[in-house]
Amino acid sequence: MRPKQTLVLGLILLVPVLAFLFLKSFGTNRYALPTYLPDHVDSTQVDGKWQRDTVFHQIGDFRLPAQSGREVSQAELADKGLYVASFFQTGNANYQRLNTQLMRVQEKFRREPRVRMASFSVDPTHDSVAVLSRYAEQFGAIAGKWFFLTGDEASLNKVAAQEFRLPLIDGSTSGSLNSQQVFLVDKDRRVRGIYNGTSEKEINRLMTEIEVLLYTYDHE
Repeated sequence: MRPKQTLVLGLILLVPVLAFLFLKSFGTNRYALPTYLPDHVDSTQVDGKWQRDTVFHQIGDFRLPAQSGREVSQAELADKGLYVASFFQTGNANYQRLNTQLMRVQEKFRREPRVRMASFSVDPTHDSVAVLSRYAEQFGAIAGKWFFLTGDEASLNKVAAQEFRLPLIDGSTSGSLNSQQVFLVDKDRRVRGIYNGTSEKEINRLMTEIEVLLYTYDHE
């Protein structure tokens, strides 16, 4: 075989390999989800050189009563893959819009057991288990899929302010700010996305990023 023909054949064989490596690298970089809520920066020494790594917050354990009266824990929500967390107050128009958008998330992942949803009440003095049961029914919450959670004010304060870092007015959950925010929490209890829960566009992004996260689980 002539040298020129050998070179052409080599290039033909090399192109698919280069294309595969390019697409693999592009896909990894393009679709890697960020991690939110940094805790601190650790410095470690590798081969005589100091490297700085950001340590991200992990959502702490909690156990709160749901609309069924049964207590639901952080471990139960995260053990299958991921969950979507939100904060709401019955009777407020913003929360009506938020939960209407979350209905779309539930419907899209209705048959995906690794996706769960947790909506925390920010008005525990009003939102008893009985009230949450009616509210869950109003929005078609599927048992074991979408949990409406309440509890005492101290416990809800801890979840909202310390774990999800929502600012509170006068230390009260009923006055929490930015509570239209929705959080995507992965199986390692880290926040991988923050969204405006009243925005259709933002919830579309949430659903896309849920699919990305599930894909990474399938291809670890």
